[in-house]
Amino acid sequence: MAGSVMHGALAATILAFLLSFALSTDVPIPSNSADLDRWIAVNTMAFNARTTEIASGIDTKLEPRLLAAENKRRVITVNQDGKGDFKTVTDAVKSIPAGNSHRTIIKIGPGVYKEKVLVDRSRPFITFYGEPDAIPTITFDGTAAKYGTIYSATVAVESHFFMAVNIIFENTAPEPAPGAQGGQAVAMRISGDKAAFYNCKFYGYQDTLCDDIGRHFFQDCFIQGTVDFIFGNGRSIYKNCELHSVGKGAIAITAQARNSVADKSGFSFLHCKVTGTGNVYLSRAWKQSSRVVFAYSYLDNLVNPKGWDDKGYLDRHQTVFYGEYKCMGPGSSTSQRASFGKVLNDAQAKPFISMTFIRAATWLLPHPTL
Repeated sequence: MAGSVMHGALAATILAFLLSFALSTDVPIPSNSADLDRWIAVNTMAFNARTTEIASGIDTKLEPRLLAAENKRRVITVNQDGKGDFKTVTDAVKSIPAGNSHRTIIKIGPGVYKEKVLVDRSRPFITFYGEPDAIPTITFDGTAAKYGTIYSATVAVESHFFMAVNIIFENTAPEPAPGAQGGQAVAMRISGDKAAFYNCKFYGYQDTLCDDIGRHFFQDCFIQGTVDFIFGNGRSIYKNCELHSVGKGAIAITAQARNSVADKSGFSFLHCKVTGTGNVYLSRAWKQSSRVVFAYSYLDNLVNPKGWDDKGYLDRHQTVFYGEYKCMGPGSSTSQRASFGKVLNDAQAKPFISMTFIRAATWLLPHPTL
């Protein structure tokens, strides 16, 4: 009898916690970095807790196909020494059948894998996983001149529900000369919906990370490049990431490709750092309705006082959405900002500083621990 009472009390406690979670997924990210861990833990509740939530009769809105895939998890291994299931990442990916419905974790051993990897649309629910103290590198040297910009990617992911944990994505093509054509070289292209990257590094020069299309989440990542080194039409949150410029002249970190105000895409950078060299703009008006927000972020003195670059498209002053909210650092002063940039108030910032921007409650889970 006592056991039943204790079990009932425990169930009630769990239920109360899960109800709290269900009501708090749209809570804005805290301004105090000390509170970030708790915030992200609530917003990326572990899969076991999410399933308990469902069993308790609470509607989490977690997608049924994702729920089913996580319940059928399997792990395959890649090691260059031949001790794994495969020696290359490409072979491991190709071993996964089209129409895959299992969360398949490809555990990649340490080392440098010189490969051009494609995860095509028929293979969802794939995770690339490296050990944090022995992070593997996937590298190639493809360029736009040889493949076309988006097809130059070292790793291209077109499937949904992709995850990468502790992986270096690199394109070693040489830095193109200013204004030169064909030197763009992508390290990662993410074209699938509902993808998450944890503690990953992206190295390249021009066009390092193609945040192409879909909802994406980047946490604790390092992204390095020169011109437009984060570009595309993704709808993405970058949390606690470092954006590191290795440019020498006037460059833009981001080139976000929203073409219409009806499009929900945009890049939101939360508690990020902008570091490195060059005369850096936060974004340029690549497309008609480009949308980028920096909130609670540290902007070093390489950031140009104007902040944003219209690239001479004066007609886009009324259609782009470029915003800053409670940023800090020597490059964060807004006194000389371009007229088409905005210093956001609380209400204007709210849509961009909560996980509802990417509808995370339906799909975002924390990374696995193997």
